Formats: sequence, C-alpha cells, structure tokens
Amino acid sequence: DYHKKQNALRALQKKALDKNPDEFYFKMIRAEVQDGVHVIKQPKDEVTPEQVKLMRTQDIKYVEMKRVAEAKKIERLKSELHLLDAEGKKRNKHMFFFDTKKEVQEFDIATHLDTVPELVDRVYNRPTIATLQKETLKGATDPAHLKKLAQQRKNQYDLLKQRIEREKAMFVIAQKIQTRKDIADKTHKVKVKKETTNSPAIYKFKFQRKR
Repeated sequence: DYHKKQNALRALQKKALDKNPDEFYFKMIRAEVQDGVHVIKQPKDEVTPEQVKLMRTQDIKYVEMKRVAEAKKIERLKSELHLLDAEGKKRNKHMFFFDTKKEVQEFDIATHLDTVPELVDRVYNRPTIATLQKETLKGATDPAHLKKLAQQRKNQYDLLKQRIEREKAMFVIAQKIQTRKDIADKTHKVKVKKETTNSPAIYKFKFQRKR
C-alpha cells in the first residue's frame, strides 16, 4: 500500500511538471475546494419550470398548426382524386338477382349495363351505348397518353399516402409533447404504458379534489 501511494504521487508530480502553464479548461472556473474536498460547481438552471411549460405549449401549437395544414391538403387531394381505383381500397360489389338458373346462364353483364365490354370493369365514367352513339369521344385515346395519365394518377395517390402518414406522425408528436408537459407537474403518477414510436406514454395520475 505504501509503494502504491508513492507511485501515485510520482505520477501526479510528473503530470504537474509536464502541464502547459498556458493551458485552459473549463473546470478551472467551475471547480473549487470546500473543506479540503474538490467540488465542481453545478450550473444553475437557466429556464424556470413555467418557461418550460410555455415553450412546450408553443411547440404543441406549432405542431398542431402544421398538422391542420396537412389535413387540409389531404382533404383537397381526396376531393380531386375521389379515391377512384386507389390501391388497397375495398372494391364495391354490384349484385344482380334472377329468378331462374337459365337467366343466370344467359346473363351478359355488358348487355345488362347497356355498355360495351371494354368498359365493364370501370367503376366510374362508364357511358351507355346510346351515350357513345350520340356523343363524340372526348379525352385521351392514345395508349402512350393514357399510360402517362395513369402514372400521374398513381403519383397523386402516392403523394396522398405520404401526406396521410405525415399527418399521423404530427398527431403522435403533439400527443408526446402534451404528455411531457403534463408529467412536469409534481403530481403523483404511475406509468401504465411505455412510449412507442406510434403512441405516447400513458400515465395514471393520483386524483386530486379541486377546491
């Protein structure tokens, strides 16, 4: 033990001799000796609890403002697209009723809907044969142009999907900020559920009767 202490003293002396006298580090001004004990001064809190609450309130308002703006863009996109032929959209069912098996066997959907076979699979813009005979064909008919329009529609649906996911993420962020604001109070609370990427933590607070 004696030799161990001597070696430690020699190491400290060597470190002191090798030290650059012009060297500066922040512990020189943050540390002091109290009653022979080396103590590092703890920095004072520069933000009060009330200021923290206010900043979190401002954060919630900002996130909520962005979320509402995103929701309005989503509604505008939905009104433009009408969610026609969207991927993952539940397909509607069109049921036909017959009295006999013979009618079922002879049933032709194009004849029943009074349209051409090429338009049977459409869920929208399905004109009848009479309309096709009276009206001139409008819109794009070239396959390349139709393919381009289909790609543009797909891009719009992809953009709609991204905006919906962003709006959901902002809603979760606002909930997490509100939770952190609520638990800042010194009220007794118990964590019921841990925080996840898709939901904030859930706390159970002790009931306090209001005066």
